[in-house]
Amino acid sequence: MSQQYPVPAPLKEFVNSNTMVVRSPGRINLIGEHTDYNNGFVLPAAIDKAVYVVIEKKEEPVYELFSTDFNESVTISANKVQPAFGHWSTYILGVVAQYQAKGWQVPGFRLAVYGDVPLGAGLSSSAAIECATAFALNELYGFGLNRRDLALLAQKAEHEFAGVKCGIMDQFASVFGKKDHVIRLDCRSLDYEYFPLSLPDYEIVLLDTNVKHSLASSEYNVRRAQCEAGVAMIQKKYPQVLSLRDATIDMVRECIPGDDIIFLRCKYVVEETDRLVTGCEDLQRGDLAAFGQKMFRTHDGLSKEYGVSCPELDYLVDAVRNHPAVIGARMMGGGFGGCTINIVRKEAVKELVNSLADGYKKETGLELKHYEVNIEDGSSRIS
Repeated sequence: MSQQYPVPAPLKEFVNSNTMVVRSPGRINLIGEHTDYNNGFVLPAAIDKAVYVVIEKKEEPVYELFSTDFNESVTISANKVQPAFGHWSTYILGVVAQYQAKGWQVPGFRLAVYGDVPLGAGLSSSAAIECATAFALNELYGFGLNRRDLALLAQKAEHEFAGVKCGIMDQFASVFGKKDHVIRLDCRSLDYEYFPLSLPDYEIVLLDTNVKHSLASSEYNVRRAQCEAGVAMIQKKYPQVLSLRDATIDMVRECIPGDDIIFLRCKYVVEETDRLVTGCEDLQRGDLAAFGQKMFRTHDGLSKEYGVSCPELDYLVDAVRNHPAVIGARMMGGGFGGCTINIVRKEAVKELVNSLADGYKKETGLELKHYEVNIEDGSSRIS
């Protein structure tokens, strides 16, 4: 069913009586960071910044792709689909390749893409492109995939074409988003549940550090290995523990020496899982203040125990920690740069951002960017 989202101006020239327009959003994650690869829970939501595609069938077995953002076109033969690493077309062609691998014919099509998801801010613009393409092709050719299948197909496209071994959260949130709700996703079973997050008096504000440290990818692998090492220690006494998802904080304290860095890593993950579960209870009660305090505690854990923050992220969280208009803040994403996510009283947003920008520039020499986002529905056909 078509949703009431307008076709963005840059795509209107591509729309005609034969085209279909699909929208798939970026995402935020309210709480539950670095828990996905430990088979835990995450709490993402789709946002009002999205990727849009206009698509129509072609008789010839070629794919004509055009990006309005890069003002660039690519034409690929249907039997010569391959990655073009670092190029925007890779995310689209990776989805096509997944359909082809399932044995479906993907005849020629013409596709134009536009997005207003900020690039490099940790809002999963790549997942939005993949999910928009997967949704559009499913609608265009009647493949009959459900939303879960579409999210998994888009994730596999990222693994195999973009070469990024991402978890399922980004694609799942893009496809399954629901207006004014967050999604509690079980990363082991893919079971999910919606929890209300209506913010009539508050705004979700993302503060972009303008920093992306090179440590992110290498340290990500180190953290995964450290978590696995912790599980191995716990399994010697509790063989039923298959991942940190199954562990309790008492098991961590009992089985891992307190002076071992692995203790801190595992302590954070286990406590973060508990924070997410009780945070959902806060949302059900409408207790935003309690939920916001958990966001601050998550940041402290990510910074001091999991070791994935950086001075710029810490500065921005500490700067709002005692601000009366801010009820919660933390770093969001893999770490070592990117954005903090903040829940701020609407009337205070402008003044807060202006004051932070001046202090941040003096402290770091960097410009502070910000994005105000609302929670919106997931992938949909809009015309």
